[in-house]
Amino acid sequence: MKHLLDEILSSPRLLEGVAWKYVKYKAGEKIFQKGDVGSAFFLIDEGNVRVLSGDEHDVDILLTEGLCDLSKGDIFGDICLYGTHRRSASVVALSEIVLVEIRNDMLSVYLDDHPIEGYLFLKALSEITASRLEAANDRIEYLLRSNCL
Repeated sequence: MKHLLDEILSSPRLLEGVAWKYVKYKAGEKIFQKGDVGSAFFLIDEGNVRVLSGDEHDVDILLTEGLCDLSKGDIFGDICLYGTHRRSASVVALSEIVLVEIRNDMLSVYLDDHPIEGYLFLKALSEITASRLEAANDRIEYLLRSNCL
């Protein structure tokens, strides 16, 4: 996905600072909280983040297991790809990180105008989504089996 997004973001129609920008966070900083309204998604350029259920209060989030950890080349916040939506999880930086924050409205127009890139992007996103859903299902199945014993 990173290579594909790098190609798309190199288009003169998607200017840095307008359609996308680099943002930095320190270890322990929250990128967004579950329930926040968002209109951008993120590509990890450097570092690692942890995705949390959003119910963690007054705990050391760097020690909390969370839902998953993501690293360089991964994307998150993609629920906001086609519109403004509430975030379904919280995300915190595990290390110093550099993210590429991509505005959904400008990327959406670009993908509509470039159907080949749009198809390739959505195909890659579907593969990521399917993989994450499979992992979530495995975790749920494990938890259900553990509770039944």
